Amino acid sequence: MDEFKTEKVNTSETRLDKGQVASTFIKYAAYIIIFFGFLYFIIKYVLPAFH
Repeated sequence: MDEFKTEKVNTSETRLDKGQVASTFIKYAAYIIIFFGFLYFIIKYVLPAFH
């Protein structure tokens, strides 16, 4: 009987908090905005300097 031992899993630990999801989304959105801003800077100001 011991080989079929069941354990209770706390479901609140497995769910993500909505605030944590929002925080992660904001963080990665900021990374994307900074990346595209850097690309814009390179295309607009750095590449024309070589022509």
